[in-house]
Amino acid sequence: MEAVQSAGFEEATPIQAGTIPLVMAGKDVIGQAQTGTGKTAAFGLSILNDLDMASKDIQALIISPTRELAIQTQEELYRLGQVKKTRVQVVYGGADIRRQIRGIQNNKPQVIVGTPGRLLDLINRKALKIEHIKTLVLDEADEMLDMGFIEDIEKILTHVPNDHQTLLFSATMPAPIMRISEKFMNHPEIVKIKSKELTSDLIDQYYVRAKDFEKFDIMTRLFDVQNPDLALVFGRTKRRVDELAKGLQARGYRAEGIHGDLTQQKRMAVLRQFKKGDLDILVATDVAARGLDISGVTHVYNYDIPQDPDSYVHRIGRTGRAGKTGMSVTFVTNNEMSYLKTIEQLTKKRMKPLIPPTDQQAFKGQLKTAVEEINDAVEGGDLERFEATAEDLLEQFTPLQLASAYLKTVSKDATDVPVKITPERPLPNRKGSHKRSSSRNGHSNYRHGGGKSGFNKGNKKYGDRDRNHSKSNRSNSDHNHESHGKRANRKFTIRTNA
Repeated sequence: MEAVQSAGFEEATPIQAGTIPLVMAGKDVIGQAQTGTGKTAAFGLSILNDLDMASKDIQALIISPTRELAIQTQEELYRLGQVKKTRVQVVYGGADIRRQIRGIQNNKPQVIVGTPGRLLDLINRKALKIEHIKTLVLDEADEMLDMGFIEDIEKILTHVPNDHQTLLFSATMPAPIMRISEKFMNHPEIVKIKSKELTSDLIDQYYVRAKDFEKFDIMTRLFDVQNPDLALVFGRTKRRVDELAKGLQARGYRAEGIHGDLTQQKRMAVLRQFKKGDLDILVATDVAARGLDISGVTHVYNYDIPQDPDSYVHRIGRTGRAGKTGMSVTFVTNNEMSYLKTIEQLTKKRMKPLIPPTDQQAFKGQLKTAVEEINDAVEGGDLERFEATAEDLLEQFTPLQLASAYLKTVSKDATDVPVKITPERPLPNRKGSHKRSSSRNGHSNYRHGGGKSGFNKGNKKYGDRDRNHSKSNRSNSDHNHESHGKRANRKFTIRTNA
């Protein structure tokens, strides 16, 4: 309770309210909840509350699909466990395994958070002893399924003692996940967020019909009008991400891209820039962006509509956090309309058609941004060293001419810089059929968007889907996820039936 109050949590999210009493009662639990719903606190507080601080054994094991999610979970548990002085260690691929082994030996952690490949490696080396764990957590299980980690997870589970509690969290519940629960869980209680809550009512969802070659210019005009504080742009392939990032940079936007081919050092550097506000736009593939939990994302742009509708839920869940509103815009070509309908069936929410802004509307948006920059510069002070030159200019030109020239300089039409984005192969035509076996039971005017500035069984094709995430590349693949740790705004409370 002291940790809850210190974190500033006030009211339970639905997954927390449904899960915590069951976990504390010792039951196995399946929680259907997407990233950003507060599930780390849902399982974390219960685990921390039950730790035997006198024991030097590892008592809880949390398996995460990616390096960044593992780091984020470790940071959250460390923060919530500070009152008890809980020792929490994170392990993941792509880092020095010897250092991680020394950390386990020297720190004697009570809680281990890790990615499947590295955990299995440590277990096989007998550096990680999990025969005494009381609680096992499979976090974002559907992500681990997509990334090919199910075999590793099953091998890890064979090393876990029979007498333990298992908690499984997943945004979706495809058949392979349910099979894992049947095999390794004991009469689990299911806490399922209603379908209508899968995509937040705080997210305004729009789509734009456009030909592939039109999408880039339309998107940059949307940037100029909507002026997002922080935006995420999703591309289907690594090549697409690289071209979008370079194209946006060429047009003067502060943008960078991340995907599975980048080194971990580069990926983490880009994410740090994004979190600090040094970047306005992050372009990413689905795999590289999994579980991103960065506060302040106001807009999500699906440059390529996802083939798997469940990915749409993960993508737009990066905005509309902590009671704040968000916006998503999905670009759809004519032959992709069946995919949009499938997404709407899954989310039970209809996307609104959005008319692209005109060049004139984009120009007004550029001017608005330029004026804000001028105001910020004036309020920031430190202008004395420019005054002498400014006085010389005022003798040659009128104030109106100078102000107009400055506005012209800082609000150049982005479309003046030609950018060519290589067309991607169209998604396979669904021929009008858009029902999935696992699905759950006129134009608007342009809307100004805001702030300042199921697993297709057997035949899923995901563009490139960062296919490097195969078994042979898992040491690098199990860490494509962004950490943040700033969850003070996440609402949470403990209710008792006293």
